[in-house]
Amino acid sequence: MLQPKRVKYRKVHRGRRAGSAHSGNTVAFGEYGLRADANAWITARQIEAARRVFVRFLRHGGKLWIRVFPDKVVTKKPAETRMGGGKGAPEEWVAVVKRGRMMFELAGIGEEAAKKAIRLASYKLPIGTSLVAREVSDVEI
Repeated sequence: MLQPKRVKYRKVHRGRRAGSAHSGNTVAFGEYGLRADANAWITARQIEAARRVFVRFLRHGGKLWIRVFPDKVVTKKPAETRMGGGKGAPEEWVAVVKRGRMMFELAGIGEEAAKKAIRLASYKLPIGTSLVAREVSDVEI
């Protein structure tokens, strides 16, 4: 499962999830991308479940890029605990994903296979997602 090797602080504030992604919102590496249509925390387990779906489709050739990393810790207090006593213990790692963020990218497989893989992987995620294809430009650099 994905998580940072070490962090500066053990516990972090919850923060805000409003707004849309300004960076990481285009297909940069692959040919097809899985884009988030809402704001959410995506857990390391959910990222791993989606990655496994993609790996099944890429077994015959192709490449996968994971564009999100769970670097925020979420804490929880034990069940049936009274109020107070400080913040709870670290429970899981999450990636803060904003609307429009490209979460996964695929290359080296056909469009139909990419659509099927992205549809199945989206079932593993708690938010609505959409398929995005790379825009081909006619300008030579």
